[in-house]
Amino acid sequence: MRASRAAAPERLSKGADGTTATPTTPLLKEPSALTAPPSRTHTSRPDRDPDRDRDRAWAELLRLPALFTVPGDAFAGAAAVSARPTGRTLLAIASSLCLYEAGMALNDWADRDVDAVERPHRPLPSGRIRPAAALGAACALTGAGLCLAACAGRPALTVAVPLAATVWAYDLVLKNTPAGPLAMATARGLDLLLGAAATAGVGVVGRVPERAGVDGVGRKVGACRAWATAVADEPRAALGTSAVPGALDGIRQALPSAALLGVHTLAVTTVSRREAQGGSPLASFAALAATAALTRTVTRQRSLPTDRIAGRRRGTGTPRLADLAAAAMSRLSHPPRQTGDHVPPPSPGPDRLDAHAALRLALAAAYAATTARPYLHATLNPSPPLTQRAVTAGIRATIPLQAALTARSGAQGATVTALLTTALAPLAGRFARRVSVT
Repeated sequence: MRASRAAAPERLSKGADGTTATPTTPLLKEPSALTAPPSRTHTSRPDRDPDRDRDRAWAELLRLPALFTVPGDAFAGAAAVSARPTGRTLLAIASSLCLYEAGMALNDWADRDVDAVERPHRPLPSGRIRPAAALGAACALTGAGLCLAACAGRPALTVAVPLAATVWAYDLVLKNTPAGPLAMATARGLDLLLGAAATAGVGVVGRVPERAGVDGVGRKVGACRAWATAVADEPRAALGTSAVPGALDGIRQALPSAALLGVHTLAVTTVSRREAQGGSPLASFAALAATAALTRTVTRQRSLPTDRIAGRRRGTGTPRLADLAAAAMSRLSHPPRQTGDHVPPPSPGPDRLDAHAALRLALAAAYAATTARPYLHATLNPSPPLTQRAVTAGIRATIPLQAALTARSGAQGATVTALLTTALAPLAGRFARRVSVT
């Protein structure tokens, strides 16, 4: 029936012997030169834009949604040194972004043979980006990151150099070794220390205020008191003999926050070791336990450096010369009041303290809620889809953890910085719907 319908439009002629001759009308007509369709040299589909395809390929190579997890490192580092973000903090963020994207490009270049088998849709195996272009981008981004760190100051460059070395060592050598997750955790911790070093700059003891009183005597007394306090905290920096101890002290203060962020990164990287073939239930369970421990830790208020210094002084029992000088200057600047003058003691501000505690609790809960369920599913069934979902959740949870570390510091302006960091999470989720972060 189908054959007869197919032959119906043709005009067939039979010969004298009864055989069927060739059709008088050919099935296909040669198009004339005037009616031939125009040729397309770039693509066979008219709705595809070559520039847009190239941009999407680079977005996949660099994993752009993961970029939103980078600025929080520098913000948390600035909060760890009890300082507000400055222009040097922004330079540290720019440096971190360049080094982070350098690692992404270098990662795909190093794994191009493995991705050809496990992930042939990636930009390099699919041929959308040449391997030489990816390697060149990694080199250029590394150089740009180091230059930006140098603009942020010598302490920032001192941290950026081992950070770049760790990124290259992980992608080229350590990734498939047992030291791979530890190297990734070290890189994330160094990124937080980069923000701390850049923000601390020449010192964390602070500048002497330009105006400490209402007259010349008040200014001199205030300056002497600030100098005496600076001597008590950091003698060499206050005397101007060296600027390095101030930066080192800032890095030392940021080490606890860097360690907590490194533990989270270590857990996520361990889960992602074999995400394409299927992960390990033990790794997902360990990541779940690490999430619980980190959640409990970040809900607690971090002790400020001044509190630790005061605690050490109280423990010694012997007053130092700088302490006596600071007390004397405070006595001169604040004379005793007359009898009958009553000034109520300053309120500790319970509402403000409750607000800080509520913010820390909310951010810690957001961090736990982002990772707990995917980690639990990957523990019960470590299949490739569930393992990749757990890795994605771990990467996204970096943002609320950074915000919790910032709020936990108790530094001035930490609440605003923590909320600014939290605002990056919706942007990361929006871009993750278009480009995968793994």
